This record gives sequence, structure tokens and C-alpha cells, in this order.
Amino acid sequence: MRTLQWLITPFLLAACIGVSEQITMPPTSISTATAVPRASATTVAASATVGVVATPTMAVTDTPVPTVVDAATATSTVQPTTPEVTATAVAPTGIDTTPRQPIAGGPTLLDNRLDLRRVTTVPVNSIRVVYDPINDQLLLLTISDGLMAVNQQTGQMRTVADATLIAPNGMPSGVAVAADGRIFVVSNIQQNGYNMATIRRGTPNSTGYTWTTVATTAQYPLSGTPFDHLFNGITLTPDQQYLIVNSGSRTDHGEVEDNQGLFPDTREIPLTSRLFRIPVDASYITLPNDEAALAPYVYARGFRNAYDPTFAPNGELFVGDNGPDADLPDEFNVVREGGHYGFPWRFGNIDTPQRDPNYDPANDRLLHEDFVAVQLGVYKNDPEFPAAPEQMIDPIINIGPAATFYRTRDGQIVNAAANGESLSSFTPHRSPLGLTFATASFPAGWQVAGGVSGFIASWGAVGGDFPDKGQDLLHLQLTPRATGGYQMRTVQLIRDLRNPIDTAVIDNRMYILEFGADVALWEVTFLP
Repeated sequence: MRTLQWLITPFLLAACIGVSEQITMPPTSISTATAVPRASATTVAASATVGVVATPTMAVTDTPVPTVVDAATATSTVQPTTPEVTATAVAPTGIDTTPRQPIAGGPTLLDNRLDLRRVTTVPVNSIRVVYDPINDQLLLLTISDGLMAVNQQTGQMRTVADATLIAPNGMPSGVAVAADGRIFVVSNIQQNGYNMATIRRGTPNSTGYTWTTVATTAQYPLSGTPFDHLFNGITLTPDQQYLIVNSGSRTDHGEVEDNQGLFPDTREIPLTSRLFRIPVDASYITLPNDEAALAPYVYARGFRNAYDPTFAPNGELFVGDNGPDADLPDEFNVVREGGHYGFPWRFGNIDTPQRDPNYDPANDRLLHEDFVAVQLGVYKNDPEFPAAPEQMIDPIINIGPAATFYRTRDGQIVNAAANGESLSSFTPHRSPLGLTFATASFPAGWQVAGGVSGFIASWGAVGGDFPDKGQDLLHLQLTPRATGGYQMRTVQLIRDLRNPIDTAVIDNRMYILEFGADVALWEVTFLP
């Protein structure tokens, strides 16, 4: 059974993670409303750079454009058209960045203040790692074997909850642990063209956990493609009163996906491409596929697949978002309640091509034959593409030096940071996963004065020709901008990871979970 599960999981995992949807077999895995007339939209000039933050100059157009809020602030800007030259990212002094591989066949460290230890080889199809503070143990969520406890010192593992308890009849996709030791698991049941997501709560008892259902969605239409990203990431609010849960998109970029005619003219729906907020103590809530009825539970909208929503120590909610099967940026957002983060109308700070009434995919140099959406021909002129919201929030800008490659409209690959430009936010197709933040236990050199010190892994591109393939760990040095929101300096700390899918932090140690066959759970210690 496990062999069969491994063979079918690459497609299923695509749905949860949202890696650019090129289908490959092991050991390298993959990612995976009725239309209304389109509002007037700005055509991106052929010479414009893609995803590069620009000076706030008026776009050349004779039609109005939607308001775009700059990096989660209340300041409105027009759509950018020319590159903005930013301050060069300057590395701290006294750090040795000579590559070293302390464990043969393991990842490469790029900072002398890091120490590495292999904790254990993990089961196939392990997808999440979280810390249980009550029992001082790591918990590993697997697709087929349920929830497993890992002793971080010895690497010994034991099952604490069978898959039939945490995800009855479904596929688990997300897990979070409350400060009181309660466990929350997200799962999905796909059947007859529909998906139904469930959130379960495990309350500790004398023999293990008592499991009950927090919430279940109505059945909602799948697209029947790798773009069904499903419900996945989950976290608790700092006050421990609510769950924030991600529901990814059912499309690549907002196109019609009718699942072989089952659901005519269906694009995104009320239960997809958003973050929900649900009380932790709720029982048997039903989330219907109805916009008005869902309104009390919607936290923010406009995400393609915000796989790892995570609160920073300062109480702000951050999330990475995986971009489409075109060479448009992956995003990093600070999330404000009620905000709309652009999907499917914008990626980074660039409009979706389908908003251009003159769009011709034959002339689109941002499309690459490696990716499923291109192979399926879903990039096409789309005169019924829905009207954009009145206001959208652009992602955090990245000043580099890491993860700042983009492709120009004429097909050239450019390193934004090397040109003094900033990108909104990451090189296309990196697939940012495993977001976490430095705790107070991290040495001072890893903190960001007046800002936020974060870390994010990259599953890694499985197609395309960008030189930046990911499969690494980035340090995100987030600092407030004068206009509000954040900008970030990104530094590659570790490379040559094997499809890292999640991270967890205990004191000044980070645990990095890889995905695949014969992969590891790594412990990285952050030293002064």
C-alpha cells in the first residue's frame, strides 16, 4: 500500500502545495462563478519588467485602473510601469559564507553561525512538522500514517493518532498545536468531482486524544486539474481563540475550469482562494459554498495558495503564496483582515495577462512548455475574465540579494537585486513553504532591530529555466517602510535541501522536513 501511495502522491501533493504544476514522478515530486464582463484594465507594455517594484508614475492608459494598496498600507498607488532603484542589500560584516557540507550527502550551509544535525529519516509522505510544547516533542503529519511524535534528541518515532481518527476517509494536509496541547488537523475528501474539507480537534486525555470535528465545508466543485489546491495550512491566532485556515484556488490564474463539463463556466468560488477564521472551540460548523453565508468566517481573500499562514512574534500574520504556471513572481504577504491580495487579477505587482483584451499567448514570453497550464492551453484570450476588486494589496518587496530573478516581457532573465531593483516578492516557481520566525531564544545576531526575523524554505522549481531553483532556506529580514508595511532583505542560508516542505522552531533550533523517499528531518542550530 505504501508503494502505491508514493506513486499517486505527486499529483495529490500538487493540489495541497501548489508548486508550479509540472508533473514528475519520484523522487522529485510536483506541485499541483459565473463570468462577468471584464472591467477596463491596463495593458502591460512589452518593455515593462515583470514583478519589479516601480516608481509611482501614472500608467499610460486611457482607462481607469483598480486601486492597488502598497504593501498592506492605506496608501493607494497606481499600477507600476517602470523599475524602482532601491538601496543595495548589504551583508553584515564578520560572517563566513564559505559553503560547507558538514554531513556527506546533506545540505550545504552558507553561514558559519549554523550547525547541522540529521535527526532521523522520515516516513514517505511526511508533509508537516510542528512543535508540541506541552509534551516537548515534534509532531509529524503524514498522508498515510497519521500523526507521529518525534523525539528531537533521539529521532525515535511513535504514532500518536491514526489517520482514521485525524482525517476519516480523507487526506490530511495541515496541522497546528495550541499552547494547551490541543491539536488541529485539516483534511480533504475528494469524491465524484467534489471536495469536502474537514478540521478536526484532538484534546489530550489520559490515553492520547479525544477527536471531534470543528468544521466541515459543503461539497464544492473541483477543477479536476493539478490546480485544485484544496484546504491545507492552519495556524492559531496569538490569543489562541481562532484558527486561520487556507483554502487554495481551483484554477491556475482564474480561468474557467469546468472539470470536463461537470461545472460549466466555473472559475473561483466562495470556498476557494482565501483565508478563513474559525473559533477554536467550535463544533460541527458547516462552511457553505455561499458568499453571504461565509462572510463571518472570511479573514482575507485573493490567494492562489497561501500554504503556510504564520503569526510572527509581533502578532502580524505573514504568508507565502505560490504563483501560477507562468513566469510571474511567488509572493510574500503581510495579511490584514478584510484585505484582498490580488489573485487572480495580480501576481506580484503585475496584472494577470487575461486582463489584457489584446492578449495573445503565442506572443507571451512568460509561458514555458514545462508547465501543465501551458500544456493544457489554459492561457488564452479571455474576454469574459471577471472584473477586478476595487482595491488589492500588493506583496512585500524583496531587495535581495537572494530570490530576485524575473523575466522581462521580451523573455530575458534578470536578477533584480543585481540591478538595484526590488522584486514583489520571490523568483517565480520557487514555491515558498515552511514559514517560521526567530524566537527570543535566537542569538542577537539573528534578530532584526525594529523589524521581524523570518525564515522560509523553498520546495524548489520543477521546470523552467531560471537559475534560481530554490530547494533552500532563506532568512527574511523584514523592516518597516516609511509608507507602512514592510520590505525584506533575503539571504540564502542553506541550499541543496531535498524538497523542503515544512519547518518548526524550538528555542534557537530549527527543524526542516524534506519530502520524498529516503529524506530527512534536519536540526539547524542558530549560533551567535
